[in-house]
Amino acid sequence: MNRLAQETSPYLLQHADNPVDWYPWGDEAFERARAEDKPILLSVGYAACHWCHVMEHESFEDEETAALMNERFVPVKVDREERPDVDGLYMEAVVTMTGQGGWPMTVFLTPDGRPFYGGTYFPPEPRFNMPSFQQLLHAVSQAYQERRGELEEQADALVGAIREASDRQPSNEPLTSELISLAVSALHAQFDPGHGGFGRAPKFPPASNLELLLRTGRDDALEMVRATLDGMAAGGMYDVLGGGFHRYSVDGAWLVPHFEKMLYDNALLASTYLHAWLVTGEERYRRVVEETLDYMVRDLRLLEGGFASAQDADTGGVEGLTYTWTPEEIEDALEEPHPEWLQPFEGGRCIIRGAVPEEARQRLLEVRMARPQPLRDDKVIAAWNGMALAAFAEAAHRLESPDYLAVALELAAFLRETMADDEGRLRRTYRDGVAKIDGYLEDYAHVANGYIELHWATGDLRWLAEARRVAELAQAFVDTDRGGWFVGDHDLVARRKEFDDHPTPSGNAMMAFVSLRLARIWGDDELERAAVGAFRLAYPLLERAPTALGHMLCALDFHFSALREIAVVGESEELRRAALAGFQPNTVFAFSPEPTDDVPLLAAKTLVDGRPAAYVCERFACQAPVTSAEELRAALTAG
Repeated sequence: MNRLAQETSPYLLQHADNPVDWYPWGDEAFERARAEDKPILLSVGYAACHWCHVMEHESFEDEETAALMNERFVPVKVDREERPDVDGLYMEAVVTMTGQGGWPMTVFLTPDGRPFYGGTYFPPEPRFNMPSFQQLLHAVSQAYQERRGELEEQADALVGAIREASDRQPSNEPLTSELISLAVSALHAQFDPGHGGFGRAPKFPPASNLELLLRTGRDDALEMVRATLDGMAAGGMYDVLGGGFHRYSVDGAWLVPHFEKMLYDNALLASTYLHAWLVTGEERYRRVVEETLDYMVRDLRLLEGGFASAQDADTGGVEGLTYTWTPEEIEDALEEPHPEWLQPFEGGRCIIRGAVPEEARQRLLEVRMARPQPLRDDKVIAAWNGMALAAFAEAAHRLESPDYLAVALELAAFLRETMADDEGRLRRTYRDGVAKIDGYLEDYAHVANGYIELHWATGDLRWLAEARRVAELAQAFVDTDRGGWFVGDHDLVARRKEFDDHPTPSGNAMMAFVSLRLARIWGDDELERAAVGAFRLAYPLLERAPTALGHMLCALDFHFSALREIAVVGESEELRRAALAGFQPNTVFAFSPEPTDDVPLLAAKTLVDGRPAAYVCERFACQAPVTSAEELRAALTAG
């Protein structure tokens, strides 16, 4: 056993029996590297990563390779999901050096943490135009001994480039809604009319871009949304038996997935399909929402109330084994063949695609659940659970589901009580009773957004107050000189800002979105200015690569939208439901069972003749209050 045996991350624990003398990321590894003047060999991956498992088996479990690593380097293993700052920093360096990134990631660092060489997967023997991993280790070690000055210069240049990117000055160009139109045009240019989605294989689920298209209300945008949602849900990348989405499709038709299932994909897509149902009224989108949320409850929910991060792509070392079928297995389970559902995969196994009748679906799922299951990465990530909270909270009131509301309430309590320290600051991860690592910007942003959605689902003011409190704590990440927010405040060789979706909404995008929502409820111009500061920093990227910043553009669309706030005072489920009805992505709400001045949008709002009342406002200038759902709907339509 090596030092990783003391960790809580399932990914790190997978490597605890390696003959490699792994260190977790921390002072001990860097102190040894400085004392022995050895480079750090940083290896970054995650538990559900197929090629991470491959490289472990081929290299990290090999005694000869491990001996070479231990002799020439200080090996450090990092779970990218625990440490997004470490992963993001060194991934940026690897992409700069090689033009591409991915996991497993291998990076060589000076003893003070500056990167000087790196790549992704390296095979045990030379192939794919790559050296073997052992050849790489010999070459890097020799270069470190004989060309140290050259490597130091390269490390300085890389760190300087990374710092410079985050030191970018805000743009003085005017922010206009034309940026959103340009993004829609760019999506049109990349759209695949045959199967939906954007670009060529592999295809990743584009939740943020679909949300942007839904916001536009344009017919051509809605056509792209429909084609993409239908293509993804046809089967393959979408699990038609058990619900939920696999990570991505290796082909252009959403058929053959990379079989890992991630919490964040399913939380984000559940929300996107929910919004598509609101816009179109198509019941097939509601069905995907319910099946996806039910999958999350069945397979990812933990006893403590939080949600596990992921399920592995592999079962017993074979990718997709749990999820694929032979024709004979289908016939044995159903006592009749169904070749029309089966699409060839590999090794004689098939992927199910198509409309499987409910009785057959239940039977096949029962058979599948009796098989060996893929590993579940049962660590809790605060940001991803914030996404899940938003999805369950919104679905609870949209679908009138007390079960989803119960899940959301338990999850919110878990985030507030278990995923926070004594002063209420968020922790990044939790597993086996241990919450650790200071939270990052994305943790605060997504959890705050989840609390806002829970207030809207319940009318309970404590969740709105909690959203405000968490958002205020995120000011620890703000760049007071240039605007925007840093990824985190951990001590690394450079502090970075992220703006693009990769694939989740970046911390800056979600923090801008949350700031705008709270600004309209609190009438807080400082929050509005903070969001605009992030937009100005992102402006060059919004112009150059808008499709990579879908959620930032959603926040920008919110910024440009006609302001509308709705306040409801008094206990009235009827008024609250009428206020929230339909797809109103640029409206904010505040609810209170009784008059209160604690929230500015609710201040000076009173009952009318003792009856609950709703106020429709624009920049806090409100229409006359109404007391019935019918009157409220009329006021909203007129507005």
